[in-house]
Amino acid sequence: MSEITAAPDSVRDEPQPSARKLRGNLGVASIVFLVVAAAAPLGVIGGVVPLGLAAGNGAGFPATFIISTVILLLFAVGFTAMTPYVEEAGAFFSYVRRSLGLPAGIGIAFVAIVSYVALEAGVYGLLGPAGVAVVDLFGGPTLQWWLFAAVAFAVVTLLGYRHIELSSKVLGVLLSAEIAIVVVLDLVIVARGGDHGLSTGIINPSAIVSGSLGIGLLFAIISYVGFEATAIYRDEARTPERTIPRATYVALILIGVFYAVTAWALVSGWGDEAAVQRATDSGATFLGDTAQRYIGIVGADIITVLYFTSLFACILAFHTIASRYLFALSQRDVLPASLSRPHTKHGSPHRASLWISGVVAISVALAAVFKLDPAAQFYTWFAGTTTVGVIVLLIATSVAVLVFFGKDRRGLSQWRVRIAPAIGLVGLLGSLVLILANLDTLVGGSSVLAWVIVGLLVAAFVVGAIVGTRVRDNTVAQS
Repeated sequence: MSEITAAPDSVRDEPQPSARKLRGNLGVASIVFLVVAAAAPLGVIGGVVPLGLAAGNGAGFPATFIISTVILLLFAVGFTAMTPYVEEAGAFFSYVRRSLGLPAGIGIAFVAIVSYVALEAGVYGLLGPAGVAVVDLFGGPTLQWWLFAAVAFAVVTLLGYRHIELSSKVLGVLLSAEIAIVVVLDLVIVARGGDHGLSTGIINPSAIVSGSLGIGLLFAIISYVGFEATAIYRDEARTPERTIPRATYVALILIGVFYAVTAWALVSGWGDEAAVQRATDSGATFLGDTAQRYIGIVGADIITVLYFTSLFACILAFHTIASRYLFALSQRDVLPASLSRPHTKHGSPHRASLWISGVVAISVALAAVFKLDPAAQFYTWFAGTTTVGVIVLLIATSVAVLVFFGKDRRGLSQWRVRIAPAIGLVGLLGSLVLILANLDTLVGGSSVLAWVIVGLLVAAFVVGAIVGTRVRDNTVAQS
């Protein structure tokens, strides 16, 4: 590997920093749409909730979303407290660099890129079969899953090249539709009183600790992946010092309430024992079966279509996140400087976006060529990588917050900069232990693959840290 050195001052000074900065006017709502879409709410309700009911703590599983929300809100307290002191876009990379130094920051950035690109690519493995189901629903021919992935890929690449506000509007429409249909289902179940009364598992301590609470918490925590990306849109946000913290809290609370209430409603729709049994026997159709039971075949068909669009929204959201991490690294001359020059018209990281598209295209093509099962292998392997990677990012950022405010609280309260972040860190470390202990289960039962995933992330951090020692800490000036 050739030595990577900082670009000469003459190169680094051209173009001016303002020419290497993204442009936008995103408000709280727009950023919330971007990050909530990344969490793929309908995908979680249709996929993760049945798994949590079957393999986790049964009827008490909805309560794990409340626990997870509390842990992540504690993380957000310190995360948002540090936001005014991080004057560059780059999310976790920028926070860790500001507190722990450039080598650690770039190491974390490499972990972030691997994690987000892995999930963007992997979700195509769910989107393809979902597209097959939609065509089948309307009586069309049975097509290969990768054809739907290819069409979606083309649209994502186009939107990633354009202005961020276009992607935000697309995600806003798709997200509103998927949330609306699930809210309708929730209201109908509650109005009818469930199968034989509404479930009390969400508040029953014996139900919450039944079965495997650890597995339940594991599935709940990984359902929030994407919320943490609010800070990556700093350059494109309107008054980021206020917009980023508000968007972070709104996104977390919206996701948490939506997950907890909907999981509780789905359990109520069948009854505690019956819901767990049905999730165990037919988890893949659990949401659709519940919808058909309470809002009819039309409602179930609408959910089938919106499940496909939810996955598309998730892919688009992670594409925008990964592109901006690449852009942030190129601003520091870690990657070619040309990647940090936004599009003259759209103000987007168009070149970084095309790089990400190239990596994803190769991944999907290889999955098709080697005939990997799109969900059981391609998605599962890549999602396992992201799960571990994102928890590591959260932990590193929590440590960065505690170190940054360790000697000087900057006039902020002990609760905000020390107590809450410390409690959140303990919760995240516990989550990481659970994830690593059950990673082989998450990736299809292969302990070898689980170690490969951990090794890949460790290698990404080490390579990034080594690069960081050879690049001058060239802080990008803000206008």
